[in-house]
Formats: sequence, C-alpha cells, structure tokens
Amino acid sequence: MPGSAAGGIQDACSVASEQRHGEINVSIWYNNVPHPKLIEYKKDQNWVRKSGDYLVFPGGGTQFKEGVTSYIQFIEKILPSIEWGKHTRVVLDVGCGVASFGGYLLDKSVLTMSFAPKDEHEAQIQFALERGIPAFLAVIGTQKLTFPDNVFDMIHCARCRVHWDADGGMPLLELNRILRPGGFFIWSATPVYRSDSRDQNVWNAMVALTEAFCWKVVAKETDAAGIGVVIYQKPVSNSCYEGRKADNPPICLQNRSHEISWYSPLGYCLPRIPVPQSGQESNWPISWPERLTNRPPSSQDGSNSISSENFLNDMTQWDMLVSKIYLHDLGIDWLKVRNVMDMNAGFGGFAAALINQPLWVMNVVPIHGPDTLPIIFDRGLIGVYHDWCEAFNTYPRTYDLLHSSFLFGGLAQRCDLVEVAMEMDRILRPGGWVLVQDTIEMLQKIQPILISLHWETTLHNQKFLVCKKGLWRPAN
Repeated sequence: MPGSAAGGIQDACSVASEQRHGEINVSIWYNNVPHPKLIEYKKDQNWVRKSGDYLVFPGGGTQFKEGVTSYIQFIEKILPSIEWGKHTRVVLDVGCGVASFGGYLLDKSVLTMSFAPKDEHEAQIQFALERGIPAFLAVIGTQKLTFPDNVFDMIHCARCRVHWDADGGMPLLELNRILRPGGFFIWSATPVYRSDSRDQNVWNAMVALTEAFCWKVVAKETDAAGIGVVIYQKPVSNSCYEGRKADNPPICLQNRSHEISWYSPLGYCLPRIPVPQSGQESNWPISWPERLTNRPPSSQDGSNSISSENFLNDMTQWDMLVSKIYLHDLGIDWLKVRNVMDMNAGFGGFAAALINQPLWVMNVVPIHGPDTLPIIFDRGLIGVYHDWCEAFNTYPRTYDLLHSSFLFGGLAQRCDLVEVAMEMDRILRPGGWVLVQDTIEMLQKIQPILISLHWETTLHNQKFLVCKKGLWRPAN
C-alpha cells in the first residue's frame, strides 16, 4: 500500500534509506502526513513544500530567512563558546515547528529535544518524527515539563509563541528550572530587533524578568537578513540570587529540589544552583563525546548516587548485550530503524551502546522507579519521565522500535498489561519491532497479548521476546 498510513513504515524507510548517519530526511511521503494546511500557511517562509508524492523540507522558517544552516552558523559566530557538539550537546527547542533547527544540528553531534503543541498549524511534530527527528507533544501551560532540574545545555526559541512574561514570568521560570547552570537561552523573536511599541513592551518585560533571574546577556546581534538574536546565560552560583535587592522570584525551598516533575504545577521560585561536589570544578559535564562514558556529576549526589564500579558494569553489560545479541542474533533489520524508544531506560546504557548507529533513542524513565533521568542527560542523551499506565504524548505510528528491559513486572501491579500493549501498538509503526528483555514468566504473560494484536513473535533463549507489527488493523 504505497503511501498509505498503514504502510507508512515501509515508505518512511524507503525515503530514509539514502540518508547517511547524522543526517535527516529532507523529504517524506505526503500520504503519511497528509496535512496541507501548514504548507499553505507557511508557503512564503519555506518550511515545507509539496513536490509530487513527497513533502520536502528546504530548511527555512519564520526566523531562518537565509536558511537554518546559516542561522546555526550565525549563532556560533556571535557566541563561539557555544561549541556545537562539544560543549553544547543536549538542546531543547521550544515551539519547534517542523523541527528543522534540531534536525540540522544532528550534523554537528547535537541532540535536540523538539516540542510543540498540536495547534491550528496541525501535525508539526508528526512531520518532525516522520523525518526521524526527536520530538514530542507538549505545552508550557500550568504544569512542569517532564524533565529534571538543570539538565539542558541550551534552550532555543525562534518565534515560539510563548508569552514568557505571563503569570509573573512562570513560563520562563520553567525554562530556568530545566536549564543547566551556565547554560544558554537563545531567543530569536521580533521584540529583540523591532522598535514598535508592542514589541518594545515585550522586550522591556523580558529585560526585567531576566535581570530578576540573574540571567546575563552574552550576545545580542542582527544577522544579514535583519533577524535579531539575543543569548542569555544562566548563573553558575547562588551569589547573584542572594544579592538581589528584592527576593522576587523567591528562592525555592530545598526539600522540593528532587521531586519528579510529573503532574507538578509550575512553581514561582528559583531553584538553588547545585554546589559542585568536592574535586569537581563545576556541575557541567565534560565535553562530548567523552561525557557519554564518564561517570556523570549527577550520579554522585545524594539522590542518584551510584558507584563508579556500578556505572562501569552497567555500561559494559549493555555494550556486550547490544553488540553480541541485539544487533546480530534477533533478526531485526536495523537499517530500517531510526526512531527508537527505551521504555525503562535506567542509566541510558541501551542508548549509549547504540550511539554509533544512525538512529536516536527516547529514554523513558518510569515515575515509580529510581530517578535516573539526570544521569541520562549528563551523559549527553535525551529522555522524559512517564507512567506507562497512561498514554505517551506522541502521534500514532511514531516509533520504529520499542525496547523494554524488566519493565512489566512492576507495571502488572498497577495497571492492565493489555492496555499497555495497546498503547505500544498505537505508537509503533507498521513493520516496526518490539524487543522485550524480562523473566521467562513475564515473557509468557506478555506474548499471548501481543499475538492477539496480530504481531509476529519469537522467543530467544528464554530471555528475549522479539515482535514485529504487521499491516493488520481491525475492521470498521
């Protein structure tokens, strides 16, 4: 069924097959994401065009007048210390559109988590995921984003349509919470470079907020196309907070610093900057790619403490499992895998072992287990918190492969495994794979459920269940 929704995985892979490692799909099948509204609405800004049976992404955008590559180079020119792919590895792109910014940064070894809500433009995140770019549905509204404190090296907003000064600046406070001390916030929007009264009022509000947050302007320039960019840097110590004339916003209470952000309301406070452990110069991870295999700073604090030996053993075990079994013995065609989800990510060992493969991994840390997500980010990987008794914020037919390691035993105590399997079926592409490592008792419980979904299933060595989703769907 060429171009059909049910056959999307075959078509997505045929388009992606010519892509090299680190590159993104510059075109996708139109019938996989048949939403022409964005094409018409943004036709003058070169976001996306329809060309025959394909959607083509030229790398344009509202703020990318000279193309996204030129925009990325301009940022590095005005702030050389950003060091794409070395100092700056993990990025959040707010209101990402079709995620061209994050997609083109892949060539620079930068891993970008792009997000946007489902709005009147329709399916922007679906476009991004179809291209093989990390993205998910989210909004900065009344609740915290599902990320830990102090984890993103950089946050980016290009006309992201968020009112940062709303509710006393609570949306910007949320960015401050998840931005790493010393990290950068890049804002490209009309208040930065236009002088009409409306834009100036927004700019003045932003100045007041960022000064109250102790953010420092480290660059403010206009490119050749007349687009302005301002770059702020978060402080690396609490001295500025303590020296403010007015304690507004107040400093957060210490006992809330390690709460998992799951159904948590936005807070009107500034989290304290973590004090580096003795022997550390700062809480910033070492340069990429060394940070992937070095014991992270977050693994040494009281809440997430793991020994160097345990970290090394975990990394070694995953390297052996992936290289010896996953990539060769289980019959998975890894050439057709781009979007991967690890449903119970631990320290991110599965994703780290796949780092040289042309794919990306969404590391999911279940909210009822150990909070290892800060460690995952410190390693230069991306992920979110989630409760697998609920739906995951993504479009249907999003991921090529789902991986689960000893997840279902704990889930079975709290929710119906049939419903979990149905959610997995929803987010997995037709032709995609599920790889489950678990006890033989649990595998025997799960296998009949997945067979009932018309998946092909194979049990390997009484330890691994490998499933492949077909093109079957229920009759209307």
